[in-house]
Amino acid sequence: MSAQDDAASPTRATRNTTLAEVAERAGVSLKTASRVFNGEPYVAEATRARVEAAAADLGFRLNQQASMLRKGIVSSELALIVGDLTNPFYAGLAKGMESSLRERGLYLTLASSDEDEAEERRLLSEFARRNVLGVALVSTLADHSFLEELGRRGIGLVLVDRPPIGLDADSVVLDNFGGGYAATRHLLDHGHRRIDFIGDYRRLPTHLDRVRGFVAAMSEAGLPDPQARIHDGAHGASAASALAGRLLSGPDAPTAILAGNNRVCLGVLEAVSAVAPQTAVIGFDRPEFAPLLKVTTSWHSPEHMGQVAAELLLAPRPASQLPRHVVLPMSISAAGSGERPPA
Repeated sequence: MSAQDDAASPTRATRNTTLAEVAERAGVSLKTASRVFNGEPYVAEATRARVEAAAADLGFRLNQQASMLRKGIVSSELALIVGDLTNPFYAGLAKGMESSLRERGLYLTLASSDEDEAEERRLLSEFARRNVLGVALVSTLADHSFLEELGRRGIGLVLVDRPPIGLDADSVVLDNFGGGYAATRHLLDHGHRRIDFIGDYRRLPTHLDRVRGFVAAMSEAGLPDPQARIHDGAHGASAASALAGRLLSGPDAPTAILAGNNRVCLGVLEAVSAVAPQTAVIGFDRPEFAPLLKVTTSWHSPEHMGQVAAELLLAPRPASQLPRHVVLPMSISAAGSGERPPA
């Protein structure tokens, strides 16, 4: 590395640069620079942009927690933002995080965006204002680059269940491609050829990866046009039930259905029970009703996923270290519904 490269090194700059130097580079007062990094209102957007650009040039990263400690303020709060509080998977995720935090004297605040981008941004802004120790985020956004601001304020961030887009950040996700492939392969091995995939919003990374696994397994088996057997947009049990009912009553009814998440699975089971009880069903994420209803699932413990997310938040990554991406394997839990032979 040259002397010039060393001078521009983010690690070196982060260690040496002060807020006063950022203010000087931006041509503003120290108080104004402080207001920008504390997220205070009434700072002109042009001024804010100039300060943030100067901070980026100098590699400055505000240690918000150190600032709070100097003021005698110690936060013990971490936040988990999910997409849907009615989804049992997220309850398991929260339970896993909370179990890891409680033993350290920390507590977890749970919030839901309801898969709404504006609400997610509002929640993130609110938790940043409260200077939480860290945020675990199940995001509905298609771009996370603006979340660099959390790091500059010393707030930890880990993306959970869905990967970061446009941002170098820690993450913990499931091997959704592998899970979708294994579930489809399981149905194929039990003699099914007319297999339909019913899933959530098309924009969700989990849905897309599970669909890719489905298509790979179907294509590998030599089945024609697997894309024609993919049906998305079923957000919630009622939408999934209505869609599955139409498919099961149609001329090319499936003998097996792969339900893209646990809420979709609940709706599919309702339709199958009413229209075609012999239909094989495999769901994802193994919700609480799975053992009771004998539902075969492709899953990984959400509690364990939550524990991993908590550990990432509690072990801050040095600025010089690459983001940590944890991919958790999924496995098939055979319970009966996925082992029914074709009618």
